[in-house]
Amino acid sequence: MIRTVICDLLGIDYPIIQGGMAWIADAHLAAAVSNGGGLGIISAMNADAAWLRKEIAKARTMTDKPFGVNIMLMSPFADEVAKVVIEEKIPVVTTGAGNPSKYMADWVAAGIKVIPVVPSTAIAKLVARNGAAAVIAEGCESGGHIGELTTMTLVPQVCDAVSIPVIAAGGIADGRGIAAVFMLGAVGVQVGTRFLVADECQVHRTYKNKILKAKDIDTISTGKRLGHPVRSLKNPFSRDFAQKEFDSTISNEQLEAMGAGALRRAAVEGDEKTGCFMAGQIAAMVKKELPAAEIIREMFEEAEALLRRPSNG
Repeated sequence: MIRTVICDLLGIDYPIIQGGMAWIADAHLAAAVSNGGGLGIISAMNADAAWLRKEIAKARTMTDKPFGVNIMLMSPFADEVAKVVIEEKIPVVTTGAGNPSKYMADWVAAGIKVIPVVPSTAIAKLVARNGAAAVIAEGCESGGHIGELTTMTLVPQVCDAVSIPVIAAGGIADGRGIAAVFMLGAVGVQVGTRFLVADECQVHRTYKNKILKAKDIDTISTGKRLGHPVRSLKNPFSRDFAQKEFDSTISNEQLEAMGAGALRRAAVEGDEKTGCFMAGQIAAMVKKELPAAEIIREMFEEAEALLRRPSNG
């Protein structure tokens, strides 16, 4: 079994963190990933403190393993959920869609291991100075909010830039991806899209089917004009958004309004026309549904075999 410093840091069996996917990463999925030996994550998304407390309590009835919370820093409730993770003694917090520096001193003082998602070496250095336990270097192949750099280029540069452990994310759905990023210097992975089709994932059936049927060119990046690009599957919503993004007669406010609630419509309602089905470019390689624990085991068995294979093999 592959063990790295991430396993000891987080108290897990496999060096894998589940992505903090809004409307998807709930107590059911987090508990299943944690029970499978990884670190499950509950997404605080745009929810308030009361919702997050209930989800944490639910997860604790389903697992006695460590799990974490992802805080989306663009959320209007970021300030209050930042306090909840301290009060609930959550051991690990991952962050996305922004700079977590304003919260980090309090989190670190409370003993929380803070692991921000970073799109660049500059942000990686900043959060390392502020006490991050590790960073997640996420390439633009990933689903949801993305940066500019690919996983292949970002991971080694972040590894060179900071002395704390680096976890790779973006374009990882099997053992080949794990082996590849380990060769780039990462000591763990964060996986999102592959867990969308875990048996325990509560996302709408339509969402799972779209992942399972995806082809290599079926994702699109939209929202760059607004300063926070997002990768999702191509559908009427994402194509329409992409077209309007280049229309100077449509204001940024109109674009923002168009995107409001689109992920919920996809994940909860399965709305194929107006929903935003966030997914990474790796979606085309996700071909079967399995329990979360089996997904983890299969990925790491494959990675271990590849890493042990002679270079001339």
